[in-house]
Amino acid sequence: MSTSSMSKEELYAHFKGLGNDAFKSQNFPLAIEHYTSAIKELESEDGHEDLAKKDDVNIMSENLEDVRTHSHKHAHALAILYSNRAQAQLKLENYGLAINDCTISLDHDSLFVKSLYRRAVANYAIRDLQTALKDCKQARAAAPNDNKIKVLTNEISQELKRLRFEQAIDVVEKSVFTSLNWDDMGTPDADSKDVKQSLEVEVTDEKKGDIVIKAGLTQKYINNMIEVFRDGGKLNKHDAFAIVNAVNTIFKQEKALVDIGFKKKTNPNSDYLHLENVEKLTVCGDTHGQYYDVLNIFKTFGEVGEKHAYLFNGDFVDRGSWGCEVAFLLYALKVLYPTRIFINRGNHETDDMNSVYGFKDECKFKYNERLFKCFSESFGSLPYCTLINDDYLVMHGGLFSDDSITLNDLRKINRLHHTHGQPPKTGVEMELLWTDPQVEEGRSLSKRGIGLQFGPDITKKFVEKNGLKGIIRSHEVRQEGYEWEHNGLLCTVFSAPNYCDAQGNFGAVIEMTCPEGDGEMKLESLKFEAVEHPNIPPMKYTKNQFGF
Repeated sequence: MSTSSMSKEELYAHFKGLGNDAFKSQNFPLAIEHYTSAIKELESEDGHEDLAKKDDVNIMSENLEDVRTHSHKHAHALAILYSNRAQAQLKLENYGLAINDCTISLDHDSLFVKSLYRRAVANYAIRDLQTALKDCKQARAAAPNDNKIKVLTNEISQELKRLRFEQAIDVVEKSVFTSLNWDDMGTPDADSKDVKQSLEVEVTDEKKGDIVIKAGLTQKYINNMIEVFRDGGKLNKHDAFAIVNAVNTIFKQEKALVDIGFKKKTNPNSDYLHLENVEKLTVCGDTHGQYYDVLNIFKTFGEVGEKHAYLFNGDFVDRGSWGCEVAFLLYALKVLYPTRIFINRGNHETDDMNSVYGFKDECKFKYNERLFKCFSESFGSLPYCTLINDDYLVMHGGLFSDDSITLNDLRKINRLHHTHGQPPKTGVEMELLWTDPQVEEGRSLSKRGIGLQFGPDITKKFVEKNGLKGIIRSHEVRQEGYEWEHNGLLCTVFSAPNYCDAQGNFGAVIEMTCPEGDGEMKLESLKFEAVEHPNIPPMKYTKNQFGF
């Protein structure tokens, strides 16, 4: 039967079924599209009347026998559709849209437990813990035996308790690196397949916890580490802590805005780093713990070295189940080639996201919680953005709620003073990590529930005000791996192909070259496909996924 000959009731059921099928196949954008079509049919006046005419209509499978009137049936059907769409939005990290859909769902059926739970999950993800707990309590009252609700309620309660305790005693935490005892790291099992201990450490500032790796970290060491990781092995305890400690020391020496380029400058007071002898700079977007795809990036586009530099634009952990391996690889390369690999912070290099999307649990499973704390501190030391050749600003999220922000404002950010290294929930630092572009002019509320969305006019103003040629950012899946937007002034690049083993997208990088040194820089967007990896699903080590 063609859709043109279907009744409103049949169209509703048709689109809902398509939405459910798309969700099961993890095509969440398509699921949202079909649920939206079903909602439109059900919300139309004719559809309401059509449903109300039939005494025997059974438009749902969830407790309709308890609903006595057709208007209640209609309202409950809408509650389910909005809740289903909210779950698909959660999968895409569109927390703001998920919260909105759950709220509409609850307007139609105030006791619909799934919507209470999903709204709690969305608020938990953006760390509105009090609001999330309120929904959890309502959901538990309606479904006291639901274990998922119980686990989420306990998780949120524990986090709130910890935060209140820290605020009460005014916790001032010293660097975790100051507490490391290099003589007491233990020796790895000689028969293990893990990387054997071979890094020699020198403490350069005991009070700040700074070190350098004096010997042992060579390209040969990294090549061996790559193969050990490929076979499922790990770093030994000593070397794991040494790499994270040493890279943190390097990150702290970099500015919030790292200034690099092909052209030579003569200003002795500038923090600009001339990429002397570099023939190519490759910019990568999110890699999200997809270790085998990261290896493929280096295989496809070239290794880090004297003539080839890389910039990784945040979100290299979480979601994928090899966040530790990706982080150690990038960190080891940064220690060995400090002026040939650069790393910006993403919104997933934060405790909040790591607690939700897997990296914290992964790190604790493969190593221990103390190493996660070291990673966490290193994330707080990461720069926020990179300026390339005075032409392109690269940050993970995007632009700002204030048109007066300049590059100099970004240079002045003091990211190292934050409590526990966590960025603020508002302001420029948050926006660098979280904002997204939109097609419409101006600004609007974010679909994520945090940050904002900015239009082509906002990009144009910023580029012109700061003498740039464009903006490069990441933070969002693009089916081709990249997309030039805002009249060619902004590019989104995403480097995790077939994201979460489900999205079917390409990955991409942006290659920058400047054959003349001081001449015109050339950009090329290059895409690549996912490669095979061991049969380990995303977020394998996460204890409580809460529907993510």
